[in-house]
Amino acid sequence: MTMKVTALYVYPIKALRGIKLKSAQISPQGLSHDRRFMLYEVRPSTGELKKIQLDSHPLCALFEQQIVHGPRDGEPNIIVRFIGSDPAQAVATNGEDNSLKVSLEPDTGSLERIDVVLHGSPASAYRMGDTYDVWFSQRLGVPTILVYLGDGRRAVLGKTLLPKPEQRQEGWVSSLTSYITGSQGAPSAKSTPWLTFSDVAPLLVASESSLREVRSRFSEGGRVEMYRFRPNIVVDGEGEDAWAEDFWAELAISPGDGDGAEKHVLQLTGNCVRCTSLNVDYETGRPAAGELGQILKKLMKDRRVDAGSKWSPVFGRYAFLDGRHADGFSVTVSVGDDAEVTRRNTERSIWDWPGL
Repeated sequence: MTMKVTALYVYPIKALRGIKLKSAQISPQGLSHDRRFMLYEVRPSTGELKKIQLDSHPLCALFEQQIVHGPRDGEPNIIVRFIGSDPAQAVATNGEDNSLKVSLEPDTGSLERIDVVLHGSPASAYRMGDTYDVWFSQRLGVPTILVYLGDGRRAVLGKTLLPKPEQRQEGWVSSLTSYITGSQGAPSAKSTPWLTFSDVAPLLVASESSLREVRSRFSEGGRVEMYRFRPNIVVDGEGEDAWAEDFWAELAISPGDGDGAEKHVLQLTGNCVRCTSLNVDYETGRPAAGELGQILKKLMKDRRVDAGSKWSPVFGRYAFLDGRHADGFSVTVSVGDDAEVTRRNTERSIWDWPGL
């Protein structure tokens, strides 16, 4: 059955609020600009870096992001705004605007290189500098640095998350077809998939039908919004029941404006196992009170379906664009595009990212 793409989200600075898009360029590393920046807490006594994410730093929910383009040269920037209003979260800023502009494509020539690690996968990145570090440190209440991935790359450590060889061959055919028909980028020798600061895969796909089932468990189900689950691509349509995506192996997306349109294939390779970030209140920047603080617990009852992570509930599927595309290749995906499950697994995926 054909579904529709109903939402697209990008998160330029990891852990902060996402940006909802109508259309996006998608490459082998996910949506354009997705999770190219990340915040780390600096332990004062040791200088050790600790990743900043919603589960450990719920104040991240109070930072909005917006992508804007300069009026002259069109240079893309992120405008970050801190929207905390609680007196306990007040920041002494000497009257400065409570927003920060960050170039989406900074010149790294003068930036300090720094080695960082996310989920055991290391990368060489760049410190953005004191201006950014001070701004975030004041608002998060801990010594913080902002880093930019730039030309760094993180390895995919989970073996079962990688597209299988036969799927990569399909990806080669798809990329060749795209090149002939004019899609951006040309295929080249087979490349090994790599990551930005996305957790374990470039894309996260979620379904509206599963969200509706989650909402049915709450008296105020409408307050359980999709953004809590932090997907990149959301799909919906008749014929796919709640949790059907547990077995999706391949999802083909094509423009919804007529037959014969080119299809862009996603390989869905693993489950997204969930943590306490689901319970964060996006209005207060704290763990939610009442029912909204019980989302993870309610999913625990029957959604611990991955034998590789038996204590964590599953919502959504991790994905790669095709199985293999050259760096620089990208396709356009828009809200309203058709989405069709073209291959299903007969058995559930098993989580295998070491140490996570």
